[in-house]
Amino acid sequence: MTTENKELERTKEAAENVVTERTKNTVTYIPNVDILETGEGLVILADLPGAGEDDVNVTLENNVLSIEARVSKETMEGYKPAHMEYGIGDYSRAFTINETIDGSRIEAKMKDGVLRIVLPKAESAKPKTIPIQKG
Repeated sequence: MTTENKELERTKEAAENVVTERTKNTVTYIPNVDILETGEGLVILADLPGAGEDDVNVTLENNVLSIEARVSKETMEGYKPAHMEYGIGDYSRAFTINETIDGSRIEAKMKDGVLRIVLPKAESAKPKTIPIQKG
């Protein structure tokens, strides 16, 4: 095998081992999130302006929690943009979830453009109070 063929083979192997992002033919934004922690678990608040509850998908696969939202572009007939600060597009964000989260009890609710995801801690990860014995 020539040096050129060996290099080509290494390039092919490297390409097969790369995890790639999905491509879309629309503008996609990474939504801003707040992550809060309680004794019972984590809460993720994701800003998804323009997305309705039917436009949002939350999935958990291979310990990756994914948020996907589609936003329809609204046009106002007879108007043209004079100044725009807010971009309109879909949303996509993913988080790796560790074993301290009980994936079977994750809940998600959408209200006023904010997605609230509750990630309950597994029983083994919750803090425990140890009683002090007398004596």
